[in-house]
Amino acid sequence: MRTASCSCGQLRIEVDGEPLGIGVCHCLACQRRTGSVFAALASFAPPYRVHGQATEYVRAGDHGSRFRFCFCPVCGTTVFHTEEGCEARSVSVAIGAFADPAFPPPRASVYDRRRHPWVSLPPGVDAFDEDPP
Repeated sequence: MRTASCSCGQLRIEVDGEPLGIGVCHCLACQRRTGSVFAALASFAPPYRVHGQATEYVRAGDHGSRFRFCFCPVCGTTVFHTEEGCEARSVSVAIGAFADPAFPPPRASVYDRRRHPWVSLPPGVDAFDEDPP
């Protein structure tokens, strides 16, 4: 089991098993959402357990999918998100919310065409100009 939490600890998510996927997203929406130059995410299969209260923000992706981002109403940290209609398949958790420097590296990089030129990817990462459908 792994636990990810917001900065103040009010919102937490517990996930089981190894990640289904680990990636970074360089789209402009993720850059704005995180306040960083990319988002780093790990997806996990259910079941997962959420503790605390979350405020939600829903955003449409480029291919029409709707993503529900859950963040702490106290400190504002985004902790996880789901894709509407796919909640039974996976949850995506912000890697930084695990606060684990030993967390495995990303395997994929999406919206690589938006990657800042000074950001280097680890060897072996599959890079996609956009988000593959």
